[in-house]
Amino acid sequence: MDLDDDACYRAFSMRDARLDGKIFVGVKSTGVYCRPICPARTPLRKNVTFYPSAAAAQEAGFRPCLRCRPETSPDLGSWRGSSNTVARALAMIEDGALDGGDVEALAERLGVGGRQLRRLFKLHLGASPVAVAQTRRVLLAKQLLQETRLPMAEVALAAGFGSVRRFNETFQQLFGRPPAALRRSGAGEAAGEAGAVTVRLAYRPPYDWDGMLAFLGLRAIPGVEAVSGGVYRRSLSLGGETGVVSVSPGPRDTLQVAARFSRLTVLPQLIARVRRVFDLGADPVAIGAHLSKDAALAPMVAARPGLRAPGAWDGFELAVRAILGQQITVVAARNLAGRLTERFGARLPPGLEGEGLTHLFPSPEALSLADPASLSMPLARGRALVGMAAAAAATPDLFTPRGSLDDAVARLKALPGVGEWTAQYIALRQMREPDAFPHGDVGLMRALAGADGVRPTADELAARAEAWRPWRAYAALHLWASEGPPNPAAGRAPAARQEMPHGQDAA
Repeated sequence: MDLDDDACYRAFSMRDARLDGKIFVGVKSTGVYCRPICPARTPLRKNVTFYPSAAAAQEAGFRPCLRCRPETSPDLGSWRGSSNTVARALAMIEDGALDGGDVEALAERLGVGGRQLRRLFKLHLGASPVAVAQTRRVLLAKQLLQETRLPMAEVALAAGFGSVRRFNETFQQLFGRPPAALRRSGAGEAAGEAGAVTVRLAYRPPYDWDGMLAFLGLRAIPGVEAVSGGVYRRSLSLGGETGVVSVSPGPRDTLQVAARFSRLTVLPQLIARVRRVFDLGADPVAIGAHLSKDAALAPMVAARPGLRAPGAWDGFELAVRAILGQQITVVAARNLAGRLTERFGARLPPGLEGEGLTHLFPSPEALSLADPASLSMPLARGRALVGMAAAAAATPDLFTPRGSLDDAVARLKALPGVGEWTAQYIALRQMREPDAFPHGDVGLMRALAGADGVRPTADELAARAEAWRPWRAYAALHLWASEGPPNPAAGRAPAARQEMPHGQDAA
């Protein structure tokens, strides 16, 4: 991001919320870095420096402001659109790629050299990959200190610190005070479910929560997911730990996340999943402005300004949904997934059952042992499902971002039962590729039919979509949504999509 310091200072002086999450302000006279909306008195122009990320400000020697709390700003780094490599790397870091590995291993997964990755991070974020990971750890710990009543040891472990000693040293060095002092100045714990750790995650408004909830509710697998009373709940296994999570609207442009896991070391990974599923890294204003340049898309964007691209909790689960959905409706595929879950999924411990949640989604290992002939589906589809499970069991990182979008699609299409549409769909929802676009989708072509009813061909649609880069995934969501009621996902799924020569995918 090219920062015009004078323009940034004017926006900072005006408390311009449009730049919240996009720039951070280092104040030389106090040694802190702030959000553009900080309520403190505006410092003199000569005393401020602007940074494109919290990590850049912290790496420059500034500490987080205790008033505006940078840890609660919208996290817009993951889908900036400025660098696909940086976006993929940020998603991996948030999933813990640097907790047990190094930058060279991360760069190898991305198909670039370590030096090139460091250069890209400096260019787009103003900080190194390691600094980004360390800043995320510190800011999560600070948020847990001020929003929960977790014991210090649990805060340290939940935020990814290797020890309480290291946790204490970091906070003493950064803030000049022990972590307990920050807790005493905190506002107390956010209200949440009994026995759950509750955190709030910020997003950039507007946000179409009803549309997101309707999309997820239509696809909620019985026993695994439940939507009621404006709250989304599901069971989940992370790092070998079983738990449940609920997500609901929170105050002041946040989502409230309540998690119940026996070990809180999975919390950073859980937060990363929530951000991915609920698309909290998107900037709907910037995306909408770009897509509105197309005369056909402009009214769709205006009708649904907060439309997000729903993510997936797990790549294997999403791939199974896609295979199950071939040639049947979304509801039928959902119910079939529920029957598979009841048969092959692990039962939740008694303390976690309730609110419609009873099982975990089946693991790849469990489904890989199934007899295709015993599954309630055509034999060819059953074999594809079991083959997919075997591939996922053998390669745990099968659905993690790696290389370019084209590389990811090609790799996915080599899997059993996966064609072009399913590969693009997995790239969009699981790999969080903002430019994924199933140009052969019948629903997309129908949404752009002319007044005479003539639809563009797949090649014509692909050519037209070039102008929508790098946000073609959002264009697809708007086109699908345009076929339904005003609520973008309320009760109507995208049209069936051609997937394999003799089948269709309606996932």
